[in-house]
Formats: sequence, structure tokens, C-alpha cells
Amino acid sequence: MTIKEIQDKILQLKKEKDICIVAHSYQAREIIEIADFSGDSYQLSVEASKVSNKTVIMCGVRFMGETVKILSPNKTVLLSNPQAGCPMAEQMDKALISSVKQQYPDYTVVAYINTTAELKTICDVCVTSSSAVKIVKNIPNKNILFLPDCNLGAWVAKQVPEKNVKLLQGGCPIHAAVNTDDVKKIKALHPNALVLVHPECVPAVVDMADYVGSTSGIMEYAEKSSAKEFIIGTEISIAEHLQYRCPEKMFYGLSHKLLCPNMRINTLVDVFNCVIGVSGEEIILDDETIAKAHVCIEKMIELAN
Repeated sequence: MTIKEIQDKILQLKKEKDICIVAHSYQAREIIEIADFSGDSYQLSVEASKVSNKTVIMCGVRFMGETVKILSPNKTVLLSNPQAGCPMAEQMDKALISSVKQQYPDYTVVAYINTTAELKTICDVCVTSSSAVKIVKNIPNKNILFLPDCNLGAWVAKQVPEKNVKLLQGGCPIHAAVNTDDVKKIKALHPNALVLVHPECVPAVVDMADYVGSTSGIMEYAEKSSAKEFIIGTEISIAEHLQYRCPEKMFYGLSHKLLCPNMRINTLVDVFNCVIGVSGEEIILDDETIAKAHVCIEKMIELAN
């Protein structure tokens, strides 16, 4: 079958089977095109919770599927490729953070949305990359334990100097691999291009950017800007998606290092096989995990308003 034939079959079957498909922005173009919603992970979870469909397929990584399940416990949530994990979400577990909390008992524990459901159960509040600064500002406690991403945490701490932010050494290995030499090389090739980067990049790279923000923030900035050239410092697929959205502008990936294998392991055929029921994995969380993790997310919504 051609890509178009597979896409058409998926679109037909998802209607027949009452399935909602959500795809993270880092997915390939052919998957984005057949999704009901695409965007950042938390945004997708919210959209999935609003639809009447009884089944949701997450084209992304495992923690994203878990977040969908936390917000939609009565729905069947499927991960299109069971191998799609997230090194950042998996690098800190409940036992480790329970131990760290004992060392810092008077700290509010702030968990990036890129964490497992199990870890969220012992954290005080969740944040997304777009809401982190506002939420940390709104936390009454001065002392903040931010996890797992030390780069995002450092970016937040810089903007909220009135807080005492304790960081742990974790983060996204893909974004963290980019260095200042990479920025200099791409800027030499495209001197007129604005540099837009994700705060999961190391502080030295963030300091060289014209704009720092979440994936959706980067895309919105590029779309609305009057500039014509942009260097995109996040997963390389975003430069491609922006080129489709804004054909009159030019977009360049900051580095070939910005390629997430866990996101890219999802294929259109995976989605097709998931829809027909021969592959994919159902996300199963017990009631206690869902309830405790939901508290963490509820606090995020409260403090973001």
C-alpha cells in the first residue's frame, strides 16, 4: 500500500471503531496528517479527555500515554509502539525521589510533565515547559525541588530569582547534546536566521537564543514573526512541520543531534496495526496511581490560572 492508502484506511477505521488519535508534534508528517489532535503532550491529554471516543491512540512516548490515562481513566488508551519510552521520564523513579524528599523536607516538589505516572504520585505539582515559570512563581513556598530536567529547571530559576530552586542532574539527552559550537556553525551558514530553542537545551545554548520556549511556543513564534529565516533548536521534525505551515519562510534544524529515536520509532504502519488491533499496548494504571498522580496535575491547573 502507498502512504496515502494507509492513511485513508486509518481514517476510515478510526471512525468505524470510535477511536481518537493524538500525535505529539515530534511525530512524522504522515502521522500528524491522520491525527485528530497534534501538539505538546499535556495539551493532547486535555484534548483527549474532551472527546466522546472510548479509545485513544497515543502516537508519542509512554509517559504521554500515561498522562492521557490519568485524565481519562475510563477510556482505553493505547500506545502505538510499545517500545516508545522516554529516557528523561525513566531516569528518576519513586524510590530515588522519596529518598531525596527526606533530605529536603521543606521543599515543594515540582515535576516536569515528562515523568512517569508513578513518580507523579509523590510530587506536589506538575509543570509543562510553557507553564513552569508561572507555576513556580505562584507556589507559596520559597524552596523548590525541580525534577527531572536540570536545564529546564535552570531556565526557570533564572526567571524566578526570588525562589530557592534545587536541581537534580537529569534531563533530555537529545536536547542536552547540542552545544554552543553547534549554534555557531549553523549561524555561520544562516547569519540572518533567528535562533529558537527549547529550554531543555543546556544554559549556554539557551543564552544564545533569540527566543526560548516550548515546542508549541516555538512554532507559534515562528508563524507570527515577521522574520523569514529560523534556526529551530528542538526535535528536527519541528523545522519540517513549520516549513509546511509557512512555505514562504525558511527553517533550519540546529543540529542533526536533535533526532529523538523514541519518537521516531512510531511509524504510520504502527498506527494502522494499532487501529486494526494487531499491535500497540494498552496503558494500564491502577486506581491509586491515577488518583495520586491526578492531584499533581490538578495543582498545576490551579497554579497556572
